[in-house]
Amino acid sequence: MSKALFIAEKPSVALEFAKTLNIKGSKKDGFIESDEAVVTWCIGHLVTMSYPEKYDEKYKKWMLKDLPFLPHKYKYEVINNVKKQFDILMTQLKRADISTIYVCTDSGREGEYIYRLVDELVGVQDKIKKRVWIDSQTEEAIKKGVKNAKPLNEYDNLANAAYLRAKEDYLMGINFSRLLTLIYGRPLSKQLKKNHVVIAVGRVMTCVLGMIVQREREIRDFVKTPYYKINSSFQLDESVDYDGEWKAIESSKYYMSHLLYKDIGFKEKAAAEKFINELKDHDTEVYGIVEAIKKKKETKKPPMLYNLAELQNELSKKLKISPDETLKIAQKLYENKMITYPRTDARVLSNDVAKEIQSNLKGLLRIKQSCNLDPKDEAINQFVQKILTEGLYKDLHKTKYVNDKAITDHYAIIPTGQGLGSFNKLTDQEKETFILITKRFLAIFYPPAIFSQLSITTKIKSESFFTTSKVCIQEGYQVVLNADKKHGSGKSDKEETLKQLKKGQKIKVNHYEIKESETSPPKRYNSGSIILAMESAGKLIEDEELREKIKGSGIGTSATRSGILNKLQQISYIGLNKKTQILTPTTFGESIYDVVKGSIPSLLKPELTASWEKGLDMIAKGEIQSDEYMTKLEDYIRRNTQKVLKLSKNANLVKGSTHHSYPSKNNTGTNKTREIKQPLGKCIACETGKIYENRKAFYCSNWKNQCKFTVWKNSLALYEQRVDKEIIKELLEKGKIEKISIVLPQTREKCVASLEFKNSKNGGLELKNVIRINE
Repeated sequence: MSKALFIAEKPSVALEFAKTLNIKGSKKDGFIESDEAVVTWCIGHLVTMSYPEKYDEKYKKWMLKDLPFLPHKYKYEVINNVKKQFDILMTQLKRADISTIYVCTDSGREGEYIYRLVDELVGVQDKIKKRVWIDSQTEEAIKKGVKNAKPLNEYDNLANAAYLRAKEDYLMGINFSRLLTLIYGRPLSKQLKKNHVVIAVGRVMTCVLGMIVQREREIRDFVKTPYYKINSSFQLDESVDYDGEWKAIESSKYYMSHLLYKDIGFKEKAAAEKFINELKDHDTEVYGIVEAIKKKKETKKPPMLYNLAELQNELSKKLKISPDETLKIAQKLYENKMITYPRTDARVLSNDVAKEIQSNLKGLLRIKQSCNLDPKDEAINQFVQKILTEGLYKDLHKTKYVNDKAITDHYAIIPTGQGLGSFNKLTDQEKETFILITKRFLAIFYPPAIFSQLSITTKIKSESFFTTSKVCIQEGYQVVLNADKKHGSGKSDKEETLKQLKKGQKIKVNHYEIKESETSPPKRYNSGSIILAMESAGKLIEDEELREKIKGSGIGTSATRSGILNKLQQISYIGLNKKTQILTPTTFGESIYDVVKGSIPSLLKPELTASWEKGLDMIAKGEIQSDEYMTKLEDYIRRNTQKVLKLSKNANLVKGSTHHSYPSKNNTGTNKTREIKQPLGKCIACETGKIYENRKAFYCSNWKNQCKFTVWKNSLALYEQRVDKEIIKELLEKGKIEKISIVLPQTREKCVASLEFKNSKNGGLELKNVIRINE
């Protein structure tokens, strides 16, 4: 009698399949067998790509002459610590009584790859092979997946993409890591005072490192610019007043003035004070005139459903947990049948799911009796009842939350309505994650939130002050997402009073206020925002709706992004503050970044990394052929290998020399050599150290002893002046440079100014006595 063989990705999933399919057999070592079927499992990856030395023993020693390494036929081998399970799987696959194989590994590119590698090494022939594709592990989904299983060869394009992804990571890692380590490893180890340095390079990993380093340097190089905003308080009647914020619009006397920072304030406090004096009429009371009143309603729809990236970002902010921890939590909820497949990029549902969504909602009706909810979450049951009773789910297919075209492998993460019996056994973080997913899901059935917005323009002489008031008049979906907060919609008395204002009405001016502000540097990435930036090919887009509109192929996939961040931490390229989830590069990571930037800078470009991912997506869809992709990949590796080898010859890397160097790029884009140089003078801060130059700044040799003297080369970039070593030398010798050419950033006027150190503790530069050349 012939049998069916079911192969899952994990033992726990295999047990679930056996239970659901009523395969009541004896549990043996590595599999379960009944009269009709056998259920077995992988343990994640059982097979891996062989290292170069398996092709030829000579590759065990890293040599430049052996690069690039581009095998014609790739070798694979069983991973040692899971060989026992591989052998069990092989025995089952080769059994004569097994006629049909159901591939039940995770429904995605990596799940496909896990089985295909086993199939290739075992050489499975003359058996029917079917692919089970499911979006959740509920009994209904598993039964439906097995019933509708398609021939495995219908997923050949997905398998091709999986193989190519692995080859791409392998070739880039092997070739570029060896290449850069052999050329720059020794000088870098001396610079960092390490015994040995291996430069680890990865297609996605190096790009993400670049994003984090570049952001850190933007922050480090940022020079704060102070500016002064003007506010005015207007008295409407004895009980109501309102504030207005000044802007320099076209009718303003100061429109496009060089005294302004943009159009919202003055660069100098004195100018702001002068402006206020010009508005005052010291003999009589000052009045403003209401120039315009605009009233409008703003409608805000519920946010899109969670995909993995959005969930990781949300939990990074709310629970301060890493993307990897979020993925583990989501995976557990999935295996407990509580949510749908978490490794998804989609934020919408399919039409098929929308038609059956009532069953998810009916399942959630049991949440009150099955789950010990926190009091703030008890209203969930009421929300579900309202959706079902009023039929709010019936037109779901007509909304933006259903779109078959925006789904590749899986739809968005939603609760299944099942597995609720497991809720009370979850950790607090797991419970909160499930509640967040459930609330986001329920919110899409509720109406939009509606806001009343009132905009008032009040004029004093020729200057305009702007007032905006926004009030929620219909909570809509917000009652679901903010169920733990006190709500109150409707217009305030003040809002109603302000609405009575009329154009041309005279309003008394109470007083003016100068508010000091300053420009802010960009924010460091946290573990959630970096995931969003990776999803959007390096662009951190805070606005959720805009992010959804422009979303395309990103850097890495939903399944791999958290692993990339883990790897960067493990090899000490970046650090993660667990309390804040803020990411920063280490000194080692910045050095690796400099090496890559000076040798293979394209590895740091998010656009290029995303384009490789887009190519893999096109392979999966059958839009391009594997050979075409592989040709481009190998060409990229050959070109960059030759380029770096040529760079290394020009860099005069002398074996045993104490002046090893590695290339970087100066501001003109030409290659130069980075090396130890002569001191420029004595440090004015600690008075014992010497001042040296590196690629970005001038620093004290006593920096390890806490001397903070630093002058950044771009510290005068705002004034179109670069700080070079001649300027630093003169300042160290004389303490001041009498005349230096600058350009004012707002007006583009050419000026001269004196230049000196801001203070003696940490260096920094200060411009004084600015004189316009045309005055």
